[in-house]
Amino acid sequence: MLQQKLQLKLLTKLSPQQIQTIKLLEIPTLELEERIRQEVEENPALEIIDDPITSSNNESNEKNEEREDNDDDFDSTDFERDSYINDYTTEDDVPEYALEERSRKEAEREGVSFLNGESLQEHLLNQLGFRTLKKELKEVTEYVIGNIDENGYLRRSAESMVDDYSFQTGKIIGESVVEHAIELIKSFDPAGVGASSLEECLLLQLERKNSTPAIETAKLIISKSFMDLSQKRYDRIIKDLGIEEKDIKSAISEIIKLNPKPGNSWDSSISGNNTQITPDFIVENENGELNITLNQESIPELSINKNFAEMLDEYTNNKSNQSKEMKEAAVFVKQKLDSAKWFISAVRQRHETLQSVINALVEVQKEFFLSGDETKLKPLILKDIADKTGYDVSTISRVSNSKYVQTEFGIFPIKYLFTDALQTNDGDMISTKGIKTVLEECINNEDKKNPLTDDRLMEILAEKGYTIARRTVAKYREQLNFPVARLRKEL
Repeated sequence: MLQQKLQLKLLTKLSPQQIQTIKLLEIPTLELEERIRQEVEENPALEIIDDPITSSNNESNEKNEEREDNDDDFDSTDFERDSYINDYTTEDDVPEYALEERSRKEAEREGVSFLNGESLQEHLLNQLGFRTLKKELKEVTEYVIGNIDENGYLRRSAESMVDDYSFQTGKIIGESVVEHAIELIKSFDPAGVGASSLEECLLLQLERKNSTPAIETAKLIISKSFMDLSQKRYDRIIKDLGIEEKDIKSAISEIIKLNPKPGNSWDSSISGNNTQITPDFIVENENGELNITLNQESIPELSINKNFAEMLDEYTNNKSNQSKEMKEAAVFVKQKLDSAKWFISAVRQRHETLQSVINALVEVQKEFFLSGDETKLKPLILKDIADKTGYDVSTISRVSNSKYVQTEFGIFPIKYLFTDALQTNDGDMISTKGIKTVLEECINNEDKKNPLTDDRLMEILAEKGYTIARRTVAKYREQLNFPVARLRKEL
């Protein structure tokens, strides 16, 4: 049964302008430039000040207007076509970002990879193409290559690949064919590819090297005492294999040169082509005074298109003679003008918010920006900056995400400036990053033949005034990517 009733609700809704401001606040400088270019393309009421493309089109419009006044036989259709703001005469007139976008879309349509790098699988398939093989063996080898992971390892057994290959292709093959394909791949570059374990990967690389006493000893250690080697139990290796300490040193020096993940060089080279960090803030030290600027060199300045504004004024001042089409056009123009004003306001508000937050951060962490010493970082959380600037904690979080600051000591993520605190024996508060720096110095300067245990590190930190538990020392050590003392031991 349907019923009617009144109900009061208290709801919080964000306006479109607020949503737009929040989205712009989250993105870094590099993405902001692309976002502005995209908005200018989509909204004709928005234009870039002193943009060469806009200027060239404005000049073209002026010339067309002069030609309309002076030429009685002028074709209005030609005028509309020539003066349209997005109608470029040559590719030289098209913005670079538009050409790049067009190339990317064409590449996607044609199924072409937009990356310049070569993947590991492509590298292996290219080598396979130089081998003269029977059709069946070549097809099976291509299938096996597809099962190699990004590190260059083949984690699947020949038996499982036989079943999957037969199921996918409908062809029955023997396990010996897959094993033959695996052995063939192991002869490809990089050395060690196609191995099923780290032990086999290292042995494959050693087999490619010229035979020397050190190489042969390294093979013996890996094949007979790999577990003891991984745990750095050198005394046990000497006892079990009857090898002298000097021979183990030379063998280990050869093992250290090997690559435990032979496929990583391809993945890192590809991802490296797309990795670019553009600092959002620049802090410069000028005789002890910190000069803070936003990195806005690549950010274009926006304004409202005068033609659109004049068009709306014309419609507004001539309401009596407006047709239905003219009213619809006026509504469209007004929507685009409002959208342009909102976007310009959002960009301006983003700049003001970023400037306010970075000023507060630099004020708190001034000693760090002057010296670059991590131990000078003061304990700081998001709420501290929120209280200092008057913004909400969520706003500070959005500013700190994916943003970077450039200093004379390097480029740091904004999140790096926020750190937890611990109390020293003197009652002072120190950031955890400062303690990690002291811990790192202790480990780097230790005697590698007798590395410091976590208990000993705890004692050393206590002597320096940092009283923390052993489990906290272990946690900080792991965050610094240092293994336990036994695994840091060297001969």
